Amino acid sequence: MSLFNRLKRKFSGKHSDEEIEKKESEELSNELDDGLISIEEFEEWEQEQIGYKFRMGLEKSRERFQAQINQLMATYRTVDEDFFEALEEVLISADVGFNTVMELTDELRDYAKLKNITETADLKEVIVEKMIEIYERNNHISEEMNMQEDLTVILVVGVNGVGKTTSIGKLAHRYVKEGKSVMLAAGDTFRAGAINQLQVWGDRVGADVIKQSEGSDPAAVVFDAVNAAKRRGTDVLICDTAGRLQNKGNLMKELEKIKNVIKKVDENAPHEVLLVLDATTGQNALSQAKAFNDVTEITGIVLTKLDGTAKGGIVLAIKNELGIPVKFVGLGEKIDDLEVFSAENYVYGLFSDMIAEASDDEKSENVDDE
Repeated sequence: MSLFNRLKRKFSGKHSDEEIEKKESEELSNELDDGLISIEEFEEWEQEQIGYKFRMGLEKSRERFQAQINQLMATYRTVDEDFFEALEEVLISADVGFNTVMELTDELRDYAKLKNITETADLKEVIVEKMIEIYERNNHISEEMNMQEDLTVILVVGVNGVGKTTSIGKLAHRYVKEGKSVMLAAGDTFRAGAINQLQVWGDRVGADVIKQSEGSDPAAVVFDAVNAAKRRGTDVLICDTAGRLQNKGNLMKELEKIKNVIKKVDENAPHEVLLVLDATTGQNALSQAKAFNDVTEITGIVLTKLDGTAKGGIVLAIKNELGIPVKFVGLGEKIDDLEVFSAENYVYGLFSDMIAEASDDEKSENVDDE
């Protein structure tokens, strides 16, 4: 089954948007516990809710991208070099990334020749499939969080203003909801108010916060936090760090020092180093990812404010050009709007209108056949 058909089956849309929005995850869990719905129905509802979040969160990107693709198909009816050059411009403007765009359009050229496709409309679904194929190519890179049976230490890095502290709070909330005990380490001791911000989030989600006074040694704070987490039998420790990138030399020394003090307590930690990026900054986010990856080994990306950009293609550029998986995406302002990234959910969010249209066409054909 092709990816496009798989997405049509997966997001069949049995429930309306109003029903999905109205039904809370907690309500679903209660219905499952009370035997009011089956596990299959629960999983179906849950998938529709996640799909709905991605669809709503990627609304700006979807509207812009699909409008451009539709315009492209209307302008260029025949598959030729002019069409591919125009498609390249559309993809680059969506922040898919130059190298990724060249790879994608080269594969589309080859596919069109192989299948003898002459009309651009016949390439519409193939564009979607090739995008996700490229994303999933480096499948040896795990998108799963490296969670441990005892203490999991997560180091969070990123420049100021990208939503780092908010992401830490939302991530902590996610793990608390899963029944895990969570501790936060206020390692950003240089930015005014950073420690207080983290404490507010800790109080809000029910996570202990280990902190010292402003201007303290970040490594000392993290060292205290790891020891405290071990002592208390904490499940997850999330460590904030300073968001400075102006002097990469100092940043490298600071992060290396933090890593070294963590390893004194647990030689296998940190188990994850997550880089927080602001999706609305487009190619600048890609530059930040390259710079941080030069400084420390990034294991995953938290992409914030994806709902605030019309250029959601940056997801593809990060994975394909840097080999770093996106692990979480921010799809809104609510505390529950930090979602585990899924390539299928992402593509659905970006092309849901096209997928729905194809599903409707398929249903019409089936009715006509009857």
